Amino acid sequence: MTAPGLPIGKVLTLLKTEFPDASISKIRFLESEGLLTPERAPSGFRRYSKADIERLRYILSAQKHNYLPLKVIKENLDLIDQGIDPAPPEPVEPPKIVYQETSSLTGQRPPVRLTREELLTRSGLPEASLIELERQGIVRMRRGSAYYGWEALTLAIVAVKVAPLGIEARQLRVVKAAADREVELIVLAASPYLRRPQVARQATLEIAEVVMQAHAALLQVGLDHA
Repeated sequence: MTAPGLPIGKVLTLLKTEFPDASISKIRFLESEGLLTPERAPSGFRRYSKADIERLRYILSAQKHNYLPLKVIKENLDLIDQGIDPAPPEPVEPPKIVYQETSSLTGQRPPVRLTREELLTRSGLPEASLIELERQGIVRMRRGSAYYGWEALTLAIVAVKVAPLGIEARQLRVVKAAADREVELIVLAASPYLRRPQVARQATLEIAEVVMQAHAALLQVGLDHA
């Protein structure tokens, strides 16, 4: 008789020491992508065998140490299932943000001027995800140019980071909707200064800083009460 597998909570406990970023939502996301197929107990709950746990270790290690996209990991797992050793991954550097990140809108950032191919390469974002982000109006080229700026790069990197947590590119439209409403508030508050462009610009940035602080605080309050 086959020994019963472990519930997802115990599996997570086993993996947390080696993979601190592992989470239940990430494991379920990998399952939804077809990389895992744990059995179900009569109660309907997932039960993970030793083979499932080793498979998870392989996936998480390939992401953490080799920065392999899920498509390549899945291809490697298919080879392993057939008894074939996949080719060892080539050493790669992790995706890097090419500007100094800051929460301040007034902070100075080195200029970023990326082509579409450069944006995909530097962020590690799949092209299908970029297409979806553009369709949702989340990622855009800089106004009046054929290039992407630091905003597009930031959003592309965010999309890469949240994908393993089960958040799809299209779901970032929730964040965009909140930002759009905040922009409306900022523009309205700065409207008395519109006749003086330089003053209006400075006022807009200062108001935006305050709104960002309020946004961060409200997020924390919401999470504390979730």
